[in-house]
Amino acid sequence: RRLPAVETLGSVTYICADKTGTLTQNRMRVAALRRPPFTDAHEPALELEAPGAEFLRALALNSDAVLSALGTAEGDPTETAMLCHALEVGADVAGLLRRHSRLAELPFSPERGRMSTLHAARPGRAFLVMKGAPERVLQHCTREARAGGGEVELERERALGAAGEMAAAGLRVLAFAVRQDMPEEPEALLEASETDLTLLGFVGLLDPPRPEARAAVAECTAAGIRVVMITGDHPATAGAIARQLSIAGPHTPATLSGVELAGLDDESLRARVDELCVYARVAPEQKIRIVKALQARGEFVAMTGDGVNDAPALRQADIGIAMGRTGTDVAREASDLVLLDDDFATIVAAVREGRRIYDNIRKFIRYVLTGNSAEIWLLFLAPLVGLPLPLLPIHILWINLVTDGLPGLALAVEPAERTLMRRPPRPPSESVFAHGLWQHALWVGLLMGGVSLFTQSWALHVGSPHGRSMTFTVLALAQLGHVLAVRSERDSLLALGLASNPALCLTVVATLGLQLSTLYVPALNRLLETEALTAPELSFCCAVAGIPLLAVELEKFLVRRGLLYRERNAWK
Repeated sequence: RRLPAVETLGSVTYICADKTGTLTQNRMRVAALRRPPFTDAHEPALELEAPGAEFLRALALNSDAVLSALGTAEGDPTETAMLCHALEVGADVAGLLRRHSRLAELPFSPERGRMSTLHAARPGRAFLVMKGAPERVLQHCTREARAGGGEVELERERALGAAGEMAAAGLRVLAFAVRQDMPEEPEALLEASETDLTLLGFVGLLDPPRPEARAAVAECTAAGIRVVMITGDHPATAGAIARQLSIAGPHTPATLSGVELAGLDDESLRARVDELCVYARVAPEQKIRIVKALQARGEFVAMTGDGVNDAPALRQADIGIAMGRTGTDVAREASDLVLLDDDFATIVAAVREGRRIYDNIRKFIRYVLTGNSAEIWLLFLAPLVGLPLPLLPIHILWINLVTDGLPGLALAVEPAERTLMRRPPRPPSESVFAHGLWQHALWVGLLMGGVSLFTQSWALHVGSPHGRSMTFTVLALAQLGHVLAVRSERDSLLALGLASNPALCLTVVATLGLQLSTLYVPALNRLLETEALTAPELSFCCAVAGIPLLAVELEKFLVRRGLLYRERNAWK
């Protein structure tokens, strides 16, 4: 949405990413079911007889997913996964929805952490179904269902332990509970009535990580960018996924939950934020506190989000990234970038592209500034050393339009350097002339102007009548050699290879042809006031014009050895 944001991504030091749909595939499926007394580690499916039938009924009814005309589930991935499971085991979902119509609903919200629906039962009576985070649902339960239809007193610690085991396996865990024999009036469904429920069990949903996410996280780490996972899931679920993606290591400090975050003041959060990489059970409004804490430590933060409540955090972040598929209009309007595929790897690709664009801008500036510097040195020094005017205005115009312009444009499509994503992020306040650019423009410009002056002096010394044409040719050829050399600030031209940027190679060949035509095409001789050079004179020009190319290659050799323009490893 804001084009400069792509280039700004090159400065990002932290990426705060949502787990679901960004780091994972957002393709939920029921992977585990556990019912009281939680002695079995996993139940492959629920039976259609009691008590499994009641659990299936809860899965089907407490859901905003809908059945399409083809009998498939449509809606939120989490809810469609559970509805699909009910369909797969043979439940008559359409019949359940007809017999037990929804009378009222208390919707899910991050603050509540649960969703309750009221459904018709026998005439005049109804029942309540609750679904949500295990720790939230269990607060409203007093009993647990057992095989054969009986109920016993809830063993809360055992139930929480079972939910924790499922979460530690990387599953998103939802608890289901029911309260029977309630009034049929919709007004009966109040938060005050969400009490004395019977726990039915837990559903474990698997949302596998995106195949490319692990490699993308590793690339971020190599580039000096830390990835932080922010999710509303259970801390154990978030930690398991973070370890799978190498966001967190086996000895990473404990995940910070939203409840713990709420108990920290801003100063305490700033003190801990640098050591944490996973935030779980986080409400959208808490994201802005995380962003501010990181920024207070001098970090440059990119934040992803998709909901209306994510908009403040997206605006606060240095780069706000909204989801294109699942994001709301409000989130997209508040963002700087919109991910069309909601994929974390695309963020990393954008960082890589941002760095490449900035690199190529620097290469263009280096090339053009050095060429102009050479012209200035040449025109300034020639009279001081007693030489005649080396170039005419038409020659300068030709060099600026053809020799500078065409190859300079081709630098825009220069591929990314191999070390691009192994560098630390660029400081946002860093000058575009940093890391030796202005020094390069001065000394290489002086060298190019010097070899052009030497050519003019040599032509006068040997009595050649083509001194001005030779000077013009040397300056043009030196700039063509220079554009090949500045394709990288570190790697040699031999390491890069001429074929890695075909557009530049074609442009250089075309520009060389145009330059030679100014010498050997009579019409251009008259227009540009040039003369045809002899073979020895042209050979001399080519040899002298290669000196700046060799000098720049020597400069890059010294840079690789760390002897010139030493870069800082950290900028904070």
